[in-house]
Amino acid sequence: MPKTGWIAAAARCILLIAPLAYAGVPIRGASAEIEMRDGRVLQGMLGALSSLTDQPGAASPEGVGDLQLIVFLDDNLRRTYVPRRQVVRVNQADMAMAVEKFVIRQPIIRSSQAVKAVGQSLKVTPFDEYGRRTFSFQTARGPVDVVQGITELTPQWAKVEGLKYAWDMRIATSSLPRDVLHKILLRQIDAQNVEHHKRIARFYLQAERFEEAAAQLEEMLRRFPNEAGLREQLEPTLRQLKQLAAQRLLSELRLRRQAGQHALVRAALNTFPSEGVAGELLQAAREMLGEYETLEKRRTETIAWLDEQIGKIAETTVRERIKPIRDEIAAELGFETLPRLTAFRQNIGDADLSPAEKTALAVSGWLLGGDNATVRLPVALSAYKVRDLIRQYLAEPLKVERDRVFAYFGSEEAGGPSNVAAILAHMKPPLALPSADEKRPGFYSFEVQVMPKEPAVTYLVQLPPEYDPLRRYPTIVTLNGAGSSAEQQIDWWAGPAGPDGRRTGQAGRHGYIVIAPQWTTEHQREYGYSAREHGAVLVSLRDACRRFSIDTDRVFISGHSIGGDAAWDIALAHPDLWAGAIPIVAESDKYVAFYGENAKRLPMYFVFGEYDNNKLRRSARDLDRYFLRFGVNATIVEYLGRGHEHFFEEILRCFDWMQRFRRDFFPREFTARTMRPWDNYFWWVELNGMPAGTMVEPAQWAARRPSQAAQVSGSINDANGIVVATASNQLTLWLSPKMIDFEKPVTIVVNGRRVNTAERAVEPDLRTLLEDVRTRGDRFNPFWAKVETATGRVGG
Repeated sequence: MPKTGWIAAAARCILLIAPLAYAGVPIRGASAEIEMRDGRVLQGMLGALSSLTDQPGAASPEGVGDLQLIVFLDDNLRRTYVPRRQVVRVNQADMAMAVEKFVIRQPIIRSSQAVKAVGQSLKVTPFDEYGRRTFSFQTARGPVDVVQGITELTPQWAKVEGLKYAWDMRIATSSLPRDVLHKILLRQIDAQNVEHHKRIARFYLQAERFEEAAAQLEEMLRRFPNEAGLREQLEPTLRQLKQLAAQRLLSELRLRRQAGQHALVRAALNTFPSEGVAGELLQAAREMLGEYETLEKRRTETIAWLDEQIGKIAETTVRERIKPIRDEIAAELGFETLPRLTAFRQNIGDADLSPAEKTALAVSGWLLGGDNATVRLPVALSAYKVRDLIRQYLAEPLKVERDRVFAYFGSEEAGGPSNVAAILAHMKPPLALPSADEKRPGFYSFEVQVMPKEPAVTYLVQLPPEYDPLRRYPTIVTLNGAGSSAEQQIDWWAGPAGPDGRRTGQAGRHGYIVIAPQWTTEHQREYGYSAREHGAVLVSLRDACRRFSIDTDRVFISGHSIGGDAAWDIALAHPDLWAGAIPIVAESDKYVAFYGENAKRLPMYFVFGEYDNNKLRRSARDLDRYFLRFGVNATIVEYLGRGHEHFFEEILRCFDWMQRFRRDFFPREFTARTMRPWDNYFWWVELNGMPAGTMVEPAQWAARRPSQAAQVSGSINDANGIVVATASNQLTLWLSPKMIDFEKPVTIVVNGRRVNTAERAVEPDLRTLLEDVRTRGDRFNPFWAKVETATGRVGG
């Protein structure tokens, strides 16, 4: 039974205990449910807009109008805006449900003084047992303290009102600490009334707080031992709650398995609860554990088979050369890497293959990947030497030393571009990590030099549990706001460090690496759109790619406040680097207004506060273009009655959104715009010599009053040709076999003129490949060749 089915069944059990005494407040549930092209399902009160400058309102009974191309859903906590063209299906059936809602009386003085703008929060006290707190924030006239009280409390959201000011704020019920929520709920009931306690149990159940629901039911049995038939009434619900808890545990273990945390999952499966748990859940847990046992058996079996084949090789010198590779395989072969040896396993019984050939399948599969396995043992052993040469080359800072290392590639059978590219994709990152800090597991700090004569930039990294350098990890690059730090950004995504130094937040649960550059300078109050700031972010990312196993097709950029401004601008300036962008409480300005077309291939997720100085409406012109003109897959979330905050409540929806996207680094076509000299690299085109009239340095912005940006477009056709149009006077075209077939003639046309001829054939070049990986840090999408050419334009 699906989780929602269990919850409904448990809720019915509680409802049937005493149907005539049920005190739940029927409120209207989600009136619409929409399914997005990316697979998300959103619920809430349906509405539609022609522009984000319009005042949100409910959709008309006839539905969404033809000119209303922005759809939004209001779930009483936030409004979520999405482009109508990204909506696959809308279900508008009445899905009203009885939600346990507590209406809390507060000493509110109705006032004409209304809070409509909430500045940077200064201090927010915890809620007391009466549901009251003090919210202090900055205004133009100085700090303001507002006493607030919870007036409505539902399993999903709470309405918080000002006691002396008209202010309707919504917060997620999940943001209330467990003990605080329970005290508030107990204040709303008659402790001697069993039906009131049932209301709290139903509340917890609908909030999916299963432990609290079970504890409430157990408390009822202790408090009312003489209530006739109470135990018989509650036991079915307690049994259902066990199913819900077991199902949630199983879902968590599936998530952790997907995140590569196999030791944790196996340990939890070995102690999976069995008492009172449904057979289908126990069977699912046993099957998952059985899969691990099967994989472990295959791993042990594979190593034994490899040892057997090596032992049959007659030449002692060959066996000695194989030994360090065998030891590496035995030590590092795991659930993630076992598929590399599929060809070896499939051919172990082939009598036509010699022990040396079978050994070659294992060695080459380990080094080059299963799809590139070969029966030629000399090639396999050469690949092992080539991998060491690659490491030396990529880690060497001096060109003269790199030249020396490069000379050895020519004497190796596996030293060609195709083998080198395969090895790069299956090796560990080239730069070794420093010794781990036992007091802060998975936490690192590095310095990078971004610009000459400028101080070095520090960036922090938090790895997920059970990090394996042979596995690729999605990654978040997160930028702090003014007055906050890089480590606070790590805390937001990965959770604060506990007493043992471990972080147990959402990034670890989902298996993400978090990178936080300290990109701001001391006392910096706003984003400057500068080369230094871009460099602090991009150089940190590239350095991290050399040290950690980052899935470069799943890197997301995010930021809060001015860090959100930076994330928005940097994402648009370098759209080829990101799988998506998540600006939080950001505002569009300067270059962002001209770079809208760059977002066509960039999913974006914005979070705003309704009362955050009207930022959403002030950014509406550019956001409207994403929705209405450029077809961007953009989502905008607006929290009701909220100001300039961090919005941690949105983190789970951010992860749900991120797991649906991957970067396409080799698009068949693209168009991009640029106005800064360093915004000159778009996917496989690098520009130099842009027209001076289109380039505007940030310091010149007010004086220059720019009117247009330079444009570049590129396309790959079915005839193995590439066409580029650009305003720059110099261009470098970077090429990969994922774009073209190097075995066939390639035609390159720039600004209507063919720039390569039969005499100037395009061929893979090993030095180009290695230098590309060394400078960009992307081992999984290397360019194999480049063409540098004049474009026929007159640049700046």
